[in-house]
Amino acid sequence: MSEHSSESTTLDESHPAAEEVQSEEGAMAQESPKNSAAEIPVTSNGQLEDSHEHSFNRDLKRSLPVGLGLSETKITSHGFDSTKEGVIEAGPFPGGRAHQKSGPVVLADEVKNPAMEKLELVRKWSLNTYKCTRQIISEKLGRGSRTVDLELEAQIDILRDNKKKYENILRLAQTLSTQLFQMVHTQRQLGDAFADLSLKSLELHEEFGYNADTQKLLAKNGETLLGAINFFIASVNTLVNKTIEDTLLTVKQYESARIEYDAYRTDLEELNLGPRDANTLPKIEQSQQLFQMHKEKYDKMRNDVSVKLKFLEENKVKVLHNQLVLFHNAIAAYFAGNQKQLEQTLKQFHIKLKTPGADAPSWLEEQ
Repeated sequence: MSEHSSESTTLDESHPAAEEVQSEEGAMAQESPKNSAAEIPVTSNGQLEDSHEHSFNRDLKRSLPVGLGLSETKITSHGFDSTKEGVIEAGPFPGGRAHQKSGPVVLADEVKNPAMEKLELVRKWSLNTYKCTRQIISEKLGRGSRTVDLELEAQIDILRDNKKKYENILRLAQTLSTQLFQMVHTQRQLGDAFADLSLKSLELHEEFGYNADTQKLLAKNGETLLGAINFFIASVNTLVNKTIEDTLLTVKQYESARIEYDAYRTDLEELNLGPRDANTLPKIEQSQQLFQMHKEKYDKMRNDVSVKLKFLEENKVKVLHNQLVLFHNAIAAYFAGNQKQLEQTLKQFHIKLKTPGADAPSWLEEQ
């Protein structure tokens, strides 16, 4: 009895303490603000209601950081009799629209971009143009040094001077050919007029006849001389405007290569005079490579110009020798009235005169 009474006394003492704890928890629940996301209604069998589940998922998705990279977030709840607890699954939410991931596009090494290649070529061309322009201005102002091959430069100057003189001879020969053609045409018309009067004037028949024959002979010899002069003009024109012009084109390429060579040589000299450290050594090495490349190009162009000048001189002497002999013999025979010598001169140089209307096609060829 004493033990039973003591136990009941203990239970009675602990009962007020439990009631106090429950009252404190109820007060805290009433004082704390209600959160709609925290209220999860449960059905009689211990499962979440569907409508509240969707609203809770929406609130949780809004509370997740954007940087997690999750397209949608879904909460799966299980009953009280299941061994699994509530799991938050990351993945596309049913009924929602999945967002496509985007990021930088990385090109493979073997794929080449034509635009980038063109941009690189333009950059190199602009840099090369800037260096060459700076070199030309420095030479004009007397501040920059230039590489000079005295022997080659003298040959180039002589060639340019001779070209101007040959062009003057060509222009005068064309003028002579035009005037001679007009004179021959006039002599032919005059001979036809004398021949017509010879037939109609019986008293002056012989006199008109002599003059008609003379003018026709002069016109025939003039046509022969005109053929020789035109052949001379064609040969000199080929020499001046094709052979010499082709050599001068190579000379221009040589001068461009010389300017590039001097420009990169000047850059290398300036870098060598400056400090040598980790920043300047790669620039010096790159400048050395560019200098060597343009030096090889300059040497190659100088050799090409020397070879072309040598062959041009040999060809020029041969061509002008034959043409000058032809021109002299034809003029001398014409004004001496030596028709046979004039015709022999044309045969010597294999010149064939074009008869009037020979170039016109026949009516059979036209059809």
